Amino acid sequence: MPRTRGRAPAGGRAGALSQEIVIGAAVALLDEHGERGLTFRLLAERLNTGTGALYWHVANKDELVALAADQVLGHALAAPGLAADAGTGLRALAIAVFDALDRHSWAASHVTAPATLANALRLFDRIGTLVARTGLPAERHFAVSTAIFYYITGVSAQIIAPGTTVGATTSRDAFLAQTAERWGKLDPADYPFLTRATTDLRDHDDRDQFIAGLDLLLDGLNATADPRPPA
Repeated sequence: MPRTRGRAPAGGRAGALSQEIVIGAAVALLDEHGERGLTFRLLAERLNTGTGALYWHVANKDELVALAADQVLGHALAAPGLAADAGTGLRALAIAVFDALDRHSWAASHVTAPATLANALRLFDRIGTLVARTGLPAERHFAVSTAIFYYITGVSAQIIAPGTTVGATTSRDAFLAQTAERWGKLDPADYPFLTRATTDLRDHDDRDQFIAGLDLLLDGLNATADPRPPA
């Protein structure tokens, strides 16, 4: 995301801060108050500075939240290293990202695809580096790496972000129970699967759901990348 710095505030207050400090404080406030509750005035109070000093480091609230989400992503990337086995490394990386976004649910919908900010770029590069170790032909590396990146970021957002919206009005369990009740009233002739899946919807774990899809994706990658016949 391109940035245009504002004018330096009078008195040199901008020099007392760094963008990293500003973004770190924003992450804490977003965790406490959510995206709607974050304001530059509240952030300035937290950092004991003026709002003008903040605009020296970020252009507006949209950029602030995007950079805060990217910092959350960076913390996730610090956990798993590049495992020797590509499949193991991809699985650990994906779960670390999901868990980080789940802890900071406001961030899930702000990790952009295609990657633009620093840590999103690092995530994509790490995925591509691991995919290159699988034995896939080089011409398939970009397409497969993109598919995995989109799964991690997109599915995390689809699973996690709605919970933030729902949580503002009702609990997750209540929302799922209400939705399961609606499914149960559907005509089984028209919706044979949904009417059987009401209990699973009500009781499912979001993380398990993410991992189930991830394992399917990685199993397909392993089957495609490994030219050896099955034992």
